[in-house]
Amino acid sequence: MAKEELIQFEGLVTEILPDARYRVQLDAGHEIVAYTAGKMKKNRIKTLAGDRVTIEMSPYDLEKGRLIFRHKDERPSNPGAPRGAPPRGGQFRRR
Repeated sequence: MAKEELIQFEGLVTEILPDARYRVQLDAGHEIVAYTAGKMKKNRIKTLAGDRVTIEMSPYDLEKGRLIFRHKDERPSNPGAPRGAPPRGGQFRRR
């Protein structure tokens, strides 16, 4: 067992700050500053304002946290299209 156990919370990114930091509003109402975890940087996972995220925090400092997971959006990428339709835009090239 580790010397300290990390605590996980879920929240909403409200603002993107310089140096890959984010202002996150936790579900409990507390607002913290979080940075991106190394695996998210390595896999180039982008986080935008309005994204649901999971934060890992130390019990000793409840003002800072590490952003470890970005939840998938429930919104469709093409709002007017039926469910299962391909996304519109320039994602697929014609030959």
